[in-house]
Amino acid sequence: MTFSGIIVAAGSGSRAGGDKQWRNLGGKPVLRWSAEALLNAGADELIVVIAPDAVERVAEVLSGLPRWKAVVGGAARADSVRAGLAALTCGTDQPVLIHDAARPLLDAAVIDRLLSALETSDGALPALPVADSLRRGEAEIMTDVVDRDGLWRAQTPQAFRRGVIETAYAAWSDAEVPTDEAVVVQRSGGAVALVQGDARLMKLTYPEDFAMAEALLPQAQRYQTRIGSGYDVHRWGPGGSVWLCGIEVPHEQTLIGHSDADAGLHALTDAILGAIAAGDIGDHFPPTDPKWKGASSDQFLIHAAELVAARGGRIVNVDVTLICERPKVKPHRQAMRDRIAGLLNLPLDTVSVKATTTEGLGFTGRGEGLAAQAVATVETPVA
Repeated sequence: MTFSGIIVAAGSGSRAGGDKQWRNLGGKPVLRWSAEALLNAGADELIVVIAPDAVERVAEVLSGLPRWKAVVGGAARADSVRAGLAALTCGTDQPVLIHDAARPLLDAAVIDRLLSALETSDGALPALPVADSLRRGEAEIMTDVVDRDGLWRAQTPQAFRRGVIETAYAAWSDAEVPTDEAVVVQRSGGAVALVQGDARLMKLTYPEDFAMAEALLPQAQRYQTRIGSGYDVHRWGPGGSVWLCGIEVPHEQTLIGHSDADAGLHALTDAILGAIAAGDIGDHFPPTDPKWKGASSDQFLIHAAELVAARGGRIVNVDVTLICERPKVKPHRQAMRDRIAGLLNLPLDTVSVKATTTEGLGFTGRGEGLAAQAVATVETPVA
């Protein structure tokens, strides 16, 4: 049976920390999980209802997917659903699945059960029986026991033929805002079937729900560990201080380079880029470009970290070694660790900065230049 889909993604997601439909889960945005599930199950068309300021964002998140278009929703969920229904091109007899973007782990078996139920009912929704004992309370004191017999946890997508749900919304006259489409159809006299839901079809409501959803992902969506290395050298020249690992260190010389010549951050940037096979620092910030003349190297490092995040990955730990006879690094090492941890938003115990000499050997031993090497461990989703 063919069907159309509507994903409601116009909410703020404030209880989950904001923008939950755009956050990454298992390497891709929450919204894309839902869109792929509906399209892969055979949706003829998919309407994604978004906030007015999310037009560019949804285009990026759903890039490469077919048969979808975005429309702007309203202040309430019901207004967004109406906007989605109005954007459909299908006939009135076509089944329409209306889904919350915040329920990303939609399985094709749930969709099949919903479509089958529409053959004998006006609507259908996936639901799970309430298993926990329920209590009513006031001011954190239990006041009553709630009988759980006959209680169900409603999920989405909810399925209706287009004509049925549009007629039901047109007849809705209650002052209250409907909680979902099943209520609208049921109050208009329609029969809404309960089909077997899926515990994995949880709604991402609170920040801790993301950790639970990650644990529910199939093994194919888990992470792989990657390691990248970086190496950088700059020569000494006249000056009164030097930038190392984001900290300005007083010294009778400075490192010469197109940017601020922070060899520590340059090596670390290359290590992160190497871990995700994204080229090197010169590819992203060419030394021939006058834009980067004298630029602070912290923006190079932040850019590399953003590339990792854009791929759904995370930096696990970093390790930088500075190779020089002078200046002495140890008095500034803690400040360097703090700075790198802040730039990468990492816990301090995942950031290491070390220094060594070459016992007077080579160009660093002769005081001609300073070298830095770095290693970064990154976790990225399995392709």
